Parts: sequence; structure tokens; C-alpha cells
Amino acid sequence: MKGEIQHFSEPFLGGGAVFFDLAQKFDLKSAKLFDINQELILTYKVVQKDVDLMMEFLQRYSTEYLKLDNDRQKEYYYEFRTNYNHQRFNIDFKRYNENWIPRAAQLIFLNKTCFNGLYRVNQKGEFNTPSGVYKNHVPKILDVENLKLASKVLGIADIESSNFSSIEEKIKDSSFIYFDPPYRPISKTANFTNYSKKNFDDALQFELADIFKKMDEKGNLVMLSNSDPKNENKKDSFFDDLYEGYDIKRVKATRVINSKVSKRGRINEIVVRNY
Repeated sequence: MKGEIQHFSEPFLGGGAVFFDLAQKFDLKSAKLFDINQELILTYKVVQKDVDLMMEFLQRYSTEYLKLDNDRQKEYYYEFRTNYNHQRFNIDFKRYNENWIPRAAQLIFLNKTCFNGLYRVNQKGEFNTPSGVYKNHVPKILDVENLKLASKVLGIADIESSNFSSIEEKIKDSSFIYFDPPYRPISKTANFTNYSKKNFDDALQFELADIFKKMDEKGNLVMLSNSDPKNENKKDSFFDDLYEGYDIKRVKATRVINSKVSKRGRINEIVVRNY
């Protein structure tokens, strides 16, 4: 597809790995980046607009944290997380303002020092991922080179907090659209879908499939990734049935988040494409 992609859209932006990869490999003219997570969108916009000021805050948090021993780092983390959750009521997520800058730095700090970089919230919308344990390495809280590069690459992007169901009219025709939704749990104990206050259940998987098909019918290139239920139940054809008629491939991916070490490792995920 080299040289063919000019417009890119990602309705579940998350870590943005696909966007950042494509933006450096292709001559993208525009990108539409969406996510329902307002905190995440706030952070991307600050990185795009005010990365230098944000890094000043991040440098302070990093210095304070890294000078502490392990026990005191843990205390610092939980006090920081509590303050972060309380302060969310003072943030106007609809209008870019100077309060966004330290807020973005706070989210990056928590992401770098929490357990496995996992973003998770409870039903109240509170960030509740526990502290990470860093005995053998020092977390790189402030990555100046990477943040500056991200700011540059985000220059072509329109970034918006939006539910995937409302993006249909916002995407340019002839775009490449990548859907990376919260994955469907492959077992009863594997539910890590609390990326927002609302769980991403099977009803939303069906709704997403409808959007996928509409984007296909409009002439876009579309791709979707998700878990493979056949890892646990060979007879579970949920996604095979849902995306019947499309190219479905199973690829190996590494899972590092599981309560049982024996369950971590390489398992299948699915990739659905219309090309």
C-alpha cells in the first residue's frame, strides 16, 4: 500500500501506535484521531500544541519520584493518583486551556509508573491502576526525544473526543481506517475492557461491525483487530460470524497482563480487513 494512503482515521486511538507508524512511513495529508477517553484526547492535544511546557511539569514529577526509594515511590504514586482523580472535576474537557498542560503531564507520569502501563478506570471514572514495581530498571518518565517527535507528527491530525458510533460523517472519503476497540474478553477472568466507565460488551461489538461495514461500503480501506475467542473455545466463532465475507487472519501477539504467569505469552488475535 506504500504511497497510496493519504488520509488516515483511528476511532479508538489508545496509544496511537498505528498512527505514529504510518505517519512516518507514508506521506499522509490528514489524520482524524478519535477516542472516547477525554483524558487521553486532552493529553494528545497538549503534546500537539504545548509539548515544551508540558515537559517542564513532567520533569518536576520525574525528579521528585526518582529520588525516592521503592517504598516512598509507592506512597508518592498513590498520593499522586488520588490528587489526579480529585482534580478531574476542575477540568473543562471541552475547551483547551492552560489547566490542560499539567493534567497531560500527570497522565503521562501515571502511565509510566503504574502497573504495566495499563489505563483502567472504575465505574466512578477514577483511574485505579495500581503502582508498578521497578526493582530492576528505572522508568523513563520524561522521554524528550519521543515527545518532541510525537508533537511534530501530530501536526497533521485533527484530534477529538468522540464515541466510535458518531464518527461516520467525520471521516474523509477514501481513507484508511483502523479500528482497535477494547478487546472482547476471551475468558471470564480476562476482562480488561474498563478503559472507560462503560464496558465494551457484545452489543457494542455488533454496533462496531455495522460501522465497519458502512465504512467499507463507502470505499474506504478498513482494518480491525480484536481478541480471538478460539484461544479458549475452538467452537466460538463470534468474530468469524460477525465479519463473515471479510479477510480474517489470526496473528500471534504477546499478552503480558494476566493474573496467572502461565497464561501470559503468545496467543492468537484476529485481524479483519476488506482488502
